[in-house]
Amino acid sequence: MKRRVIAAAALALSGCGYNRIQTFDEQASAFKSQIEVQLQRRADLVPNLVETVRGFAQQEQTVFTAVSEARARLGGAVQSGNLQQMAEANQGLTGALGRLLAIAEAYPELKSNENFRALQDQLEGTENRIATARQDYNNAVLEYNAYIRRFPQVLTAKVIGKGPREYFELVTPGAREAPRVDFRR
Repeated sequence: MKRRVIAAAALALSGCGYNRIQTFDEQASAFKSQIEVQLQRRADLVPNLVETVRGFAQQEQTVFTAVSEARARLGGAVQSGNLQQMAEANQGLTGALGRLLAIAEAYPELKSNENFRALQDQLEGTENRIATARQDYNNAVLEYNAYIRRFPQVLTAKVIGKGPREYFELVTPGAREAPRVDFRR
């Protein structure tokens, strides 16, 4: 009798999408982890880029400080795992890096420096990886959220305490626009 109840419960759960909910949830978590890895990679590249530029442009201390602070905020946001904080910190670092790269434009000998070019290429590659990781995560969240909203999975999701996941979005006002560099301040 007890075996029949267990078998019936297992059959009922398998028909309600429990395993697929778990699979989709884990998939979204894995893609979120990739976003964190790529944002951390970006944060790790920044000090080398700053030091390379600093060697050519000693007088630009305020920009170096802004980049360092933005990098620290990104590192903290990645450690927190909060998607909104990561998006905001990433946007802050993007703006600070834009100012740093504008300084590099003023130094032709820096632009031709091998170390600078290599770092800039790595940073560009990382930006592409971040965009890909963000898209993969958002696609996984879309699939997961759509699945747990269907019947009978909606019931199973409620029973096991699974709700919709949040998308990784650019949440800062103006984040969808390219940063503007202005040194007149």
